[in-house]
Amino acid sequence: MITYYCYQSSPIGELLLAGDGEQLQLLGFPSGSMARKHEAGWRKDAAPFREVSQQLASYFAGELQQFDLSLAPQGTDFQKQVWAELQAIPYAETRSYGELAARIGKPKASRAVGAANGVNPIPIIIPCHRVIGANGKLTGFGGGLPTKEYLLRLESERIQPRFELG
Repeated sequence: MITYYCYQSSPIGELLLAGDGEQLQLLGFPSGSMARKHEAGWRKDAAPFREVSQQLASYFAGELQQFDLSLAPQGTDFQKQVWAELQAIPYAETRSYGELAARIGKPKASRAVGAANGVNPIPIIIPCHRVIGANGKLTGFGGGLPTKEYLLRLESERIQPRFELG
């Protein structure tokens, strides 16, 4: 199977988008522990990622709160269960690892949930940045903590009521 890829400019750097031409399988950060570059043999082609690119641009512009894309993250059944629960976290809200573990019916699995969160292949779209420590502090993030902080701030600023002075 051919893997297609392209890079998309964003406020957090050049994001790698990769997939099979029909579904997005990977979004890679430019830096941090989950920094990714394309692999040898992948075919550069932005066409399969037009909708992904448009939705990411709308997200970063503060106009999109919910992605509607065809995704195919590769992982174990447990990881996929965690990633599905991440997608249920509303825009501009956060959950702890323990809360996620409880929501998937495994309340003692917060470390395993954290591990699955840490290898999420499609961050931002599968919003692992919305998971924080039980104490309310930011914890590790594949794109680096400054990126996580940026994404959370972007979302929280976009939901604040706007007032016009008369």
